[in-house]
Amino acid sequence: PMYVEMMTYRYHGHSMSDPGTTYRNREEIAFTRSTRDPLEFVKKTMIDAGFATAEELKETEKRIRKAVQKEVMEAKESARPSLDSLITHVYAADVETKGNQEYPDHIRMPDYAKSFWNTQ
Repeated sequence: PMYVEMMTYRYHGHSMSDPGTTYRNREEIAFTRSTRDPLEFVKKTMIDAGFATAEELKETEKRIRKAVQKEVMEAKESARPSLDSLITHVYAADVETKGNQEYPDHIRMPDYAKSFWNTQ
């Protein structure tokens, strides 16, 4: 068993309008990325513990990137899902009612009639 505590750092701003450099400089971001990156920390920990070599981790990363790229391309080439499917597979179906998808009490569904986007 291995326990890894990861304290991450937001390298980018909060949004498209926030570059993230108005309240911290680029040097701070670069320094933090080079010394506290959680992924690099896990890689180093695995190598130091003898769980994997740097070459094995590099090959694993290549394999994962290739698989992700393949899935991304398939998603981009497929038809857009319908709006009805937006919340499909988000909540488990109620097994006792044979698949009736009930939303938990704490989930407040949007009131589309009051929505800015309602065009009716």
